[in-house]
Amino acid sequence: MRKYLLISEFSCLAVLLASMAWLGNSSGGEAPPAATAWLLVPALASLGVFLSFLGLMYLRWVASSEQSAPRHKIVFALLTITLLSLWVYGIANTWSGLHSAA
Repeated sequence: MRKYLLISEFSCLAVLLASMAWLGNSSGGEAPPAATAWLLVPALASLGVFLSFLGLMYLRWVASSEQSAPRHKIVFALLTITLLSLWVYGIANTWSGLHSAA
């Protein structure tokens, strides 16, 4: 499972970096700006990076714990909710900033 999560994390990271570089190059100069829908590519890639990271963290902190204490699960759940909430907040701010500027 760990191998697949690592492959997923780094694949999504590569897609994220490539899409950000492509969007950065397409937004400057005389090239026409990219459609707003193309912003879904880095958004979904960043979600993939987050989910893979959280999966690896779960395997390291909770699943490998000898005494699978409820405290570990609660802390991990709070951390997961916090990280995903920050991701949703960042995506929502980016999306609303694009629509208010247009």
